[in-house]
Amino acid sequence: MSHTPPTANSMRRALRRARDGVALDTAEAAVLLQARGEDLASLTESAARVRDAGLEAAGRPGVITYSKSVFIPLTRLCRDKCHYCTFATVPGKLRRAGHGMFMSPDEVLEIARRGAELGCKEALITLGDKPEDRWPEAREWLDAHGYDDTIAYVRAMSVRILEETGLLPHLNPGVMSWTDFQRLKPVAPSMGMMLETTATRLWSEPGGPHYGSPDKEPAVRLRVLEDAGRSSVPFTSGLLIGIGETYEERAESLFALRRVARSYQGIQELIIQNFRAKPDTAMRGMPDAELDDLVATVAVARHIMGPSACLQAPPNLVDAEYARLIGAGIDDWGGVSPLTPDHVNPERPWPQIEELAARSAEAGFSLRERLCVYPEFVLRGEPWLDPRLLPHVTALADPATGLAREDAEVTGRPWQEPEEVFTAAGRTDLHRTIDTEGRTGDRRADFDEVYGDWEALREQAAPGLVPDRIEADVRTALSVAADDPTKLTDAEALALLHANGPALDALCRIADDVRRDAVGDEVTYVVTRNINFTNVCYTGCRFCAFAQRRTDADAYTLSLSQVADRAEQAWQVGATEVCMQGGIHPDLPGTAYFDIARAVKERVPGMHVHAFSPMEVVNGATRTGLSIREWLTAAKEAGLDSIPGTAAEILDDEVRWVLTKGKLPAATWVEVVTTAHELGLPSSSTMMYGHVDQPHHWLAHLRLLAEIQQRTGGFTEFVTLPFIHTNAPVYLAGIARPGPTLRDNRAVTAMARLLLHPHIRNIQTSWVKLGTDGAAEMLRSGANDLGGTLMEETISRMAGSSYGSHRSIRDLVAIADAAGRPARQRTTTYGEVSAERIATGLASDGHLPELLPVLED
Repeated sequence: MSHTPPTANSMRRALRRARDGVALDTAEAAVLLQARGEDLASLTESAARVRDAGLEAAGRPGVITYSKSVFIPLTRLCRDKCHYCTFATVPGKLRRAGHGMFMSPDEVLEIARRGAELGCKEALITLGDKPEDRWPEAREWLDAHGYDDTIAYVRAMSVRILEETGLLPHLNPGVMSWTDFQRLKPVAPSMGMMLETTATRLWSEPGGPHYGSPDKEPAVRLRVLEDAGRSSVPFTSGLLIGIGETYEERAESLFALRRVARSYQGIQELIIQNFRAKPDTAMRGMPDAELDDLVATVAVARHIMGPSACLQAPPNLVDAEYARLIGAGIDDWGGVSPLTPDHVNPERPWPQIEELAARSAEAGFSLRERLCVYPEFVLRGEPWLDPRLLPHVTALADPATGLAREDAEVTGRPWQEPEEVFTAAGRTDLHRTIDTEGRTGDRRADFDEVYGDWEALREQAAPGLVPDRIEADVRTALSVAADDPTKLTDAEALALLHANGPALDALCRIADDVRRDAVGDEVTYVVTRNINFTNVCYTGCRFCAFAQRRTDADAYTLSLSQVADRAEQAWQVGATEVCMQGGIHPDLPGTAYFDIARAVKERVPGMHVHAFSPMEVVNGATRTGLSIREWLTAAKEAGLDSIPGTAAEILDDEVRWVLTKGKLPAATWVEVVTTAHELGLPSSSTMMYGHVDQPHHWLAHLRLLAEIQQRTGGFTEFVTLPFIHTNAPVYLAGIARPGPTLRDNRAVTAMARLLLHPHIRNIQTSWVKLGTDGAAEMLRSGANDLGGTLMEETISRMAGSSYGSHRSIRDLVAIADAAGRPARQRTTTYGEVSAERIATGLASDGHLPELLPVLED
């Protein structure tokens, strides 16, 4: 690692800033990484003070922790080719050694059982990245044993370890997708993956240590860390130092880790690991990272990450120089096993726990056992620990400190869904009282914690708020739109999305003409009832004012009979559809959605069940271990007829991650709706706009929907969803705009008509969000549908919409009249409604005589 040594002045200045607790920048951190001799002693002294302040604040002063663990190398096959690794091998070597491509369940459980007998509490499951993508033998093994992929086997073995041994799985399967996190979170309290470095050249340039290893691209690994935070997974990461990075690159890597830690508050631990050259590797001739280098990196990491961070350095890689690492600011020794070797560094045996305790005591610290999940996350509980894991974790944890109970009995416990999920609880009359009493408060009690770091979010949101540059001529774009809207270029479409004044009026007239040619003058509506079966949710969407913790005053969950009762009430007043969505309740098993659909169909066989957003579909699939296709097939068999295309927000992940924290990525949303369409389940499509987005995001979103529709034909309509800002957390935090303007609403509606033509014929406007006058204006701007009567609506009302929660049939007809158009009732899929349903609806005007009384079981 070539470098120019820092000047004495720059070193003195950086040391002074570190000593005084001033925030360091990347250049100063790079200088401090080169501290040696007396400078290094000064650096470590200040780093140790920072660490000690953090331990004091955490309630464990003078404590260094470790985890008593077993190391389970589930497979040593890997698709990557890291030049320093001796863990990964090839199928032929495994066969010659008498091993399978993966450890068998019996082999895994034998290690776990022996570990439990020795008092271990962690099963560290480590494996190569996606071996089936490179090695046919791995794919054949998985197929022969009934697993779709390696992650499925990891999940299955984690459940067996929990149930049969009591150890807590800590999973290191390498690069994971957002969906992988959803699959594994219910079976493991914590997971991990080393960032190693953000130096892209070490991955992209021939001869680099990560060259030829797709999973070592820094951008990919940073995305994994972010997805872990979005999924509320306690996550371990860290650096591998001395693999060819410069001091500046090492400093940049530490700041990248800090950014993720600040944004999501889910990095439970950082490991600073020193490179050790190994025989029979491409980097066998490279020198080991020096101890001073490691000590300086630990100290700088402590200053950058701050007092609350947990820092670890593996004790088996430092030749018993424990005191120097303690002096540099570590507070954890990591996993130490009395049974299994360190399979990644097999030449470096673990120290005896008794020796580690003695060496820690010599430095003035007591050694305490922790679990694989750090005590802060044990004490936080939901949403960081899945309800299925809570009994396993609490059986081993000290409830006061979150550390391990060293005398806890390590024994298998059932891994199962929570019981009595559908017990009516909380404010079940919210659908009725939201219009009379309102919500209890404008924000959740955990507002400052659940959504991540607001200041970091402001920095992240800033690029998306830069206004678009308009280069195309609006008059030319209007001419193209009038002649043939399918010929609009992106530049022309973007110009029209910015149209204002007379140009906007002309755009809306063109869109209205296209609407008339495509679907005629009738304004359609559906007699429907919304049933939001729970508002308990821990996903942490920053735009959502509906979600509540289970203990919040406005939280509620309906019983199955209450859901069925509400569907029956709706049928009695003419409804043809129920639209059912709910929060991602942590106690909700993946099969609960089937029970909901089945309950409605059993009570009202003729009712169309339009239910479960793509987020709910993914939640159900990951909780059951089914694929999205398998889950949707089972839901259809249970009575599901179509799905709402909500949870789309803006189909741009940079915007989504500002808005939603933990909701599904755009690609997964697309996967869900396209799979549904292939199975004969139509869906709506939506876009929520007017927050941290810009017109170029709207354009890309609409283009993507048109592309999907051309492939599947499964979208029944496009629904415009203006952002309701009043109680939205992202607005209360001062980050989002106060919703779209009237100009925005008209432009989006008109351009949806033009850009989706002729593929999506129906454009729906929202009276809930825009009111009667606003909806009528959108009917003059290209829309042809008013949505439904709803009968109850709590999501927009909780967000602060002031337009009520239901509309009668007469109300909807009046909106159409205001636009100078006739109205017609439709089915969910825009078909004709039976005479009996129309007559029943007209007799009651499409609403309940007494607005939705609370029904007792």
